Amino acid sequence: MGQNSVIVLLGASGNLAAKKLHRRGLLSDKLKIIGFDPTHMRHDDFVAHMKSCVDQSSPELEDHFKAFCERCSYITINQDAGDESFVELRKRMESFIEGDEAQNRHFYLALPPSIYVAVSEQLRRNCYSEKGDSQIIIEKPFGHDLESSVDLHKKLEPTWKESEIFRIDHYLGKEMVKNILTLRFGNPMFGALWDCNHIDNIQISMTEDIGTEGRGGYFDDVGIIRDVMQNHLTQLMALTTMERPGSFSAEDLRQEKARVLRLVPPLETKDTLAGQFVKSGDGKHPGYKDDDDVPEDSRCATFCASVAYVRNARWEGVPFILKSGKALSESKTEIRIQLKDTTDAMLKDTNHNQLIIRIQPNEAVRLKMNAKQPGLELRTVETELDLTYKHTVEDPDIPEAYEALLLDAFKGDYSESVSEQELEASWKIFTPLLHELEGNKDIQPAPYVYGSEGPDGLEDFVASYQFQK
Repeated sequence: MGQNSVIVLLGASGNLAAKKLHRRGLLSDKLKIIGFDPTHMRHDDFVAHMKSCVDQSSPELEDHFKAFCERCSYITINQDAGDESFVELRKRMESFIEGDEAQNRHFYLALPPSIYVAVSEQLRRNCYSEKGDSQIIIEKPFGHDLESSVDLHKKLEPTWKESEIFRIDHYLGKEMVKNILTLRFGNPMFGALWDCNHIDNIQISMTEDIGTEGRGGYFDDVGIIRDVMQNHLTQLMALTTMERPGSFSAEDLRQEKARVLRLVPPLETKDTLAGQFVKSGDGKHPGYKDDDDVPEDSRCATFCASVAYVRNARWEGVPFILKSGKALSESKTEIRIQLKDTTDAMLKDTNHNQLIIRIQPNEAVRLKMNAKQPGLELRTVETELDLTYKHTVEDPDIPEAYEALLLDAFKGDYSESVSEQELEASWKIFTPLLHELEGNKDIQPAPYVYGSEGPDGLEDFVASYQFQK
């Protein structure tokens, strides 16, 4: 990032990951950061807000923060003055230009999606870089269903080209998610087994041990499928199932992910178990409907397990069990690949081999396998090859997801930006299920106790799709 560049944080309090890139020495001396928000703040107030959000536990970190603040300035948006504040923003950016040099401009929209279009139009009209690159960076949700997602894209498209829109799914920036392709395509032993002839089923799960924590009013309009499954879990499934790309370029990677997602038929209610948490057994944790902002008759799913299939020769017949929920027994995200059982003609009591990719916490790759139990008799015992990062790598410096994604965005690397084609394909998978669950009042989410494994019948549901513990 040696060029003259400006990062504009719209909704300036929303994201401060750039400070970490500064601490790592990855930001050019010519890069400036502008907070741009309706909240009235002076520069000192803006610095104080950032200071409350960062670690300054050592003199070195404090020095880094002081240097970071020298890059920063702030503009209060006057929402009643039309383009006036955006013109002021343009003049501020132009003041950083020396001579006739080009300037790249990155606009991070930490804003409600309902105003993406209006703000992006004002940015394009008033702040677009004539001699450098311009880019808007947006986060999910990218629509509410297929129709609204397509509508959002169409409204952004006349103003911003697809190559100027960086869509963040923060899971794509996580270290173990970035490791999936290396694990698959950098190890021939896995590549040889990566198909329906050897794999029995794949479970992709993201669970949390907390509830909605006062955000029930917001969550009730979203639900667990939109919040997690349509985006995070779908991206994990795409990386797990895609064919080898021609290269690791953004175009090739995103094309392969979109291609495999188009082969996934829409999910069906007969292959789905939805749930909603109730208060914990000890009464210490409230149920979902105990939130004052949640309607008493809410049918919003806070848990969902649904089974997807990929209709191609590689994955024919392999169930992909997608599972996510709040207020469960533990917080974890993992991909669990269960291989087909061994023949028992010679060996008795063997277990399925399993490859487990732990995304978080405690990043790890584990391989469960059968071995001979020590002794005079031929008996098998399940063993585990364990690559847990914190045990095998000394002081692993694992960047936060937003650090990785923002650095890619600033460099113009779109390989981890969600493409419009991926979005459309993923919404086609989930929209019919969402409409059925929300439109059919006869479908009620199964209750489950806060802190439990999930709804009654979950174990039988998962087992019916070949998964074995």
